Amino acid sequence: MNEVKRVAELLQERNRVDSALSACIRRPALTGHLGDWIAAQIFGIELEQGAKGVDGRLADGRTVNVRWNLKRDNLLDLRDGGPDVYLVLSGPKALAGSSRGATRPMVIDAVYLFDAAAVVAELRTRGRKVGVASSVREEVWEAAEVYPRHNPSFALTGEQREFLALFAS
Repeated sequence: MNEVKRVAELLQERNRVDSALSACIRRPALTGHLGDWIAAQIFGIELEQGAKGVDGRLADGRTVNVRWNLKRDNLLDLRDGGPDVYLVLSGPKALAGSSRGATRPMVIDAVYLFDAAAVVAELRTRGRKVGVASSVREEVWEAAEVYPRHNPSFALTGEQREFLALFAS
């Protein structure tokens, strides 16, 4: 029964933290909303209000869907007729095996920018499904990485890199 009490105490603490986060971002403190807010602040994304499948626009006008995956398992939720690009904030690369005994902290170890049409075309060429939890090849993830590695297709400023480093594990 001591574990039940401890879990209840920790959840009360978590609720206080979530309430403080919600006050900052003006949305529920869920991973999706937090990821959208963080990406908007760091990358200057103009967030849409209620648009389905599109979270906002980059400064160059491209539509973007932001994802914050707490682990990188090479899965990406895609949709036909979706945004121009997917911006994925990602935690550490997933290890094979059970999640028993593991934690999944809210950290950002890497950022990826995928051209939506190119990813969908690559999946279709391989006969793979496009939708929830689409399996994207390792090479495609590596090519899309814009942080911590430098990627000339989406160059980050020193300030953006410093802000992202605040969320590292």
